Amino acid sequence: MTQLLEKIDARTKLAGTNKLEILLFSLGQDLRTGRKETFGINVFKVREVMRAPSVTAAPDMPNAVEGMVSLRGALVPVIDLAKYAMIQTDTPPGIMMVTEYANHAQGFLVESVDTILRLDWSAMKVPPDMLTAQTGGLVTAVTEIADGRLVMLMDVEKILSETTRYDSDALFEEIQPLEIKNCSVIFADDSHVARRQLSRALDVMQIKYKGLVNGLQAWNELLRLAEYAEANDMPVRRLVQAVITDVEMPEMDGYMLTKHIKNDARFAGIPVIMHSSLSSGQNQELGRSVGVDDYVPKLDPQLLATTLTRLIKSGAPPRQTAA
Repeated sequence: MTQLLEKIDARTKLAGTNKLEILLFSLGQDLRTGRKETFGINVFKVREVMRAPSVTAAPDMPNAVEGMVSLRGALVPVIDLAKYAMIQTDTPPGIMMVTEYANHAQGFLVESVDTILRLDWSAMKVPPDMLTAQTGGLVTAVTEIADGRLVMLMDVEKILSETTRYDSDALFEEIQPLEIKNCSVIFADDSHVARRQLSRALDVMQIKYKGLVNGLQAWNELLRLAEYAEANDMPVRRLVQAVITDVEMPEMDGYMLTKHIKNDARFAGIPVIMHSSLSSGQNQELGRSVGVDDYVPKLDPQLLATTLTRLIKSGAPPRQTAA
């Protein structure tokens, strides 16, 4: 356990190379199917791994929330991932992963942890529609590892939005419509929950948008707009006024997407906002190193709206011609 903690602490510095490291874990053998699936979580989200502590139950909690634990004086909610994923197992969870999401800490109870693997985001594939439907959007990416196992990357945003009160209507109440009309934004995020929140904020702002599930799709859309702009003798920034990108995404992450945008003169004047649950100062600095114009942590749509308004007003003209 100590060696694993040391590996996590040492390797969370990996970013900006379209690579990621995932911690593999199991939720136990499903009594209904007889299978033991392998799941993964990005090491960036893991603060520590420990043996499952005694959890204090709390009233009126969702079924998968076991209660709270005190870690160094802070109360941390604890979620049983097997219960959340509706995996029926007779093996009690033996490990708690303490994770961080947009400056919030929470514990995830799992049966066991395995190892840390370094992968390229291009090896992480968008799950097929059948798997997405079967898991209710819980899995954001799938990859096959060297021993033949399929590893499913879990959507932390979805878990927390459904087991906590981090996703509240009150978060959107102060957002105002953008004064500039006919603006358009492209955003990329592999989390269904995050895409829904972004769509909601942009709808309130009365901004047109196209939401995509990863950086590669966003880049291909930008290339399509660049071709249209060239054919019609106009700058691309008349077609799209900003790009909002997550960091962690299959096939192409947000760092690589930002590099592509900032290294292509056709996209000059189009600001890029990094919108991520990886909200540490280190990750914000990494975003700036590849040219991100601003960094907004998730769970703060008001700050996102304020930042987007400022960047659009600073120079990107409204869209003139539909592409």
